[in-house]
Parts: sequence; C-alpha cells; structure tokens
Amino acid sequence: MVEIIQKDGTWVFDGDALRLTPGRDKNVGLLRRTVGELLVPLRALAGISFEQGKKSGRLRLRLRDGACPLLHATGGRLTEPHDPYQLVVEPDRYGVAEYVADEVRNALLLDQVPAGPVDAYLLPGPSIPLSVSAGDGTANFDGERVRLEWNWKTEDAKAAGGARTLPVDEITAVEWYPSAGLENGRLRFTVRGVPVKTPAKYDPNAVELWGFRKDPLMALVAAAVQARLPHPAAAPESAVRPPTEALRAVAAAPPDPAPAPASAEDGHDALLRRLRELGELRREGVLTEEEFTLAKQAVLKRM
Repeated sequence: MVEIIQKDGTWVFDGDALRLTPGRDKNVGLLRRTVGELLVPLRALAGISFEQGKKSGRLRLRLRDGACPLLHATGGRLTEPHDPYQLVVEPDRYGVAEYVADEVRNALLLDQVPAGPVDAYLLPGPSIPLSVSAGDGTANFDGERVRLEWNWKTEDAKAAGGARTLPVDEITAVEWYPSAGLENGRLRFTVRGVPVKTPAKYDPNAVELWGFRKDPLMALVAAAVQARLPHPAAAPESAVRPPTEALRAVAAAPPDPAPAPASAEDGHDALLRRLRELGELRREGVLTEEEFTLAKQAVLKRM
C-alpha cells in the first residue's frame, strides 16, 4: 500500500483501488468537500500523471471515458478546486508523488487494464436524496424524479408555470455548465419530446447559474441523474444479451470452422482464443467472477 498525505487531501493505493479523501485546506473546493471520500477501482483508470511546478505540483488521474457519471455530466468543465481527480502536491513531497504514480502505472500494466472507453459506469453517482439551491432555483432529486422549484430571482415567465417534476424515465440527457465571463451557467434536463430552444433563463427544465459559490453543487445533481440514465456507450437493449447467454455462447461455441480439417494444434489455438475472450468479458463486467470460473473450467476440459 502506498499513500500521499497533503493539505489538499490524501490518496491511498492498495493495488486494487485508489481511495481519494479531500483535505480541509481552505483552497479545497466546495464540491470536493461535499462529495467526500471516493473509491476509484483500478479498472476505471486510463492513466495517472504527476506534473511538477515551482510552488506546487499536481497528481492527476485520467479515467476511462464513460467510467464516472460526474465527469460525463460535467464534460470536463470542473475547475481545479472542484475536480476530485486532482491533488495539489507540495514541493517536499514530489518524490512521494512520483512513487505513487509509478505504483499505479505498474498495476495498470500488470493487470492489463485497457485505456479505452467503457460501456457501463464503474463509479456510482452521488448519494441521494439531493437538494441544491443555486442561481434561480432549487433542484431536488430522490432517485426517481427531479423537482425544480423557483425563487424570487426567477424570470416571471418561467416562474409562472410553477414547480416542475421530471420523472427519470422521461429525461433523455442532463448537462451542467459553469458560468464563464459574461455567460451564465446552467443545469439543464432534456425531456423526451420537448425540443431545447430557449435559454436557461426561460427554460422551465433548467436552472440558470450566475457563478456563485454553490453553483458547482448543481453538478452533483447532474451526476446523480446521469448515473440513472442509460449509459451513452451501452448497446441498445435489444442487442444486449444477459450474462448467462453470453457465457454459454463463449464457453460452449465450437472453434471457428476452417476451410481444411483442423489439426490438434489449430483446435488448441481456438480454445486459447476462447479463454482470452472470457477474460475480456470478465474485465468488462459482462461475466461475474463465478461465471468466468465456470466457463474457464469448461474450456480447459475441452483442451
């Protein structure tokens, strides 16, 4: 186990996962403090880097595309104080930071973790229920529906319609944008059958954000909803087979037919390919550990 303890937070790596705990320093962003401790499995990582600076350095995790609902909902727009996957490192701990980065890289190599995208979230969304007040409204989420309530700063045309309740199964997308310069931010929900044409100021399915302290917390609502929507990279339901069916298809299927009678060596190679396919299915979460073991035993018997 390796760890690095800083005012900005503590990272601990046990070989299977990284435990990220935010510090209590005044520079730690409100979103990081609210999220609290995060457990990032090794298979969710695409890489790690350490960047040295004159006054401080940065440890940065790079997650596989689609692994984290918070990163997906915010689209990489979280600023440094609020990004839970960065750690500010003081100069006297640069050596420790390099050691942590090396240990994580070595584990990624040994476990042969692919750096490509995933088709299922590998981290959970924020805990629910959630209630955040910022900008021109309050967003509440209980896991099944979003309720948007307005305050005295809401544009009259939007407030006139009253509070909005949006069932999750009617939401097709969610986005969070921070305010930037003269442009206000937003938390917006795209609802099935309702085209998005109006600015957040007038959109009854959006909260307008003005750059105040609690704006980043709206990203937690976005992430919690995103975690309960279909994964954007997942195959359509009609194309997805249950794990048991995938297990039978891979473990029991005969070797690919060859134009000429296959030799014993060819059959052996085909079965080795089956084993590699099973390993891929386990890493992608299609097969449980128990299903993988049973399928592997079946293939080994045929060898």
